[in-house]
Amino acid sequence: MKLNFKQLTFVFIFIMGINEVYAQLGFSHEIGVIAGPVAFQSDFGVRRDFETNSGNTGIGVGIVHYINFAYRADCNCYSTDTFFNDHFKLRNEISWNKTQLNHFGKWVDASRTTDSADRLRGHSGVAQNFDIGTQIEFFPKSIRSFQAFGYSFAPFVSLGVHFTAYNPDYDTSYGDGNPSNVANNFYQGWVDAAEPNVNEDPFLINENGTTWSVVGSIGTRYKLTVLSDLMIDLRWQYFFSNEVDGLDHNLSSNKAKDWLVWLNFGYIYYLD
Repeated sequence: MKLNFKQLTFVFIFIMGINEVYAQLGFSHEIGVIAGPVAFQSDFGVRRDFETNSGNTGIGVGIVHYINFAYRADCNCYSTDTFFNDHFKLRNEISWNKTQLNHFGKWVDASRTTDSADRLRGHSGVAQNFDIGTQIEFFPKSIRSFQAFGYSFAPFVSLGVHFTAYNPDYDTSYGDGNPSNVANNFYQGWVDAAEPNVNEDPFLINENGTTWSVVGSIGTRYKLTVLSDLMIDLRWQYFFSNEVDGLDHNLSSNKAKDWLVWLNFGYIYYLD
């Protein structure tokens, strides 16, 4: 997967700079792994269609790092008892997800035998993304009490920003099966709506790019041991680009940029 290393390096250094500031204050750290199914919402398929939502699914994995403000590693003691320290954590993440994309819904139903339906059925794609970013997590219940086994579950909500490097691809089994033969092998509505006098096709993308995305999630932790938690997290991620899925047609039905929903399961270990 090709990446823009200059931009990724800048984002990484910025996040590490934030971490260094908090590390100098003595706050403790946690590290973990996450994985789970991804439902990718894009220009493939039909909006708000169950078959599309269930069919265009993939997998995501990641490594997460937390700064725990409730505990100080330098003195092996609790930090100052403030609302922020006892209810917020900073989450840093590096993750990867990949989804195979196909057209589902009424326009490719088996009852449709038109040439347009055949072109859509033959068109497939891949959305592949590498993410790095930061979120702030809010725990309504006391983090201190949770760490002391005051209760087993610690629900949370989070909001943050991620930098995304995407590398989509597309293919077709229609006609001669040549994906570069755009004018003849893909849905003609997209071809007719394409910008004139453009040497390269403007609605199919198979090159890497970068964009920012906003991430929000809701989940809970389960206290497993003194130094470890299990986590379940339902994430919504909205990309500020419509090329993440490799399809950006110019029809009026193209009303939203790409986004995904990721249900991930994780294991978190307390380092300090």
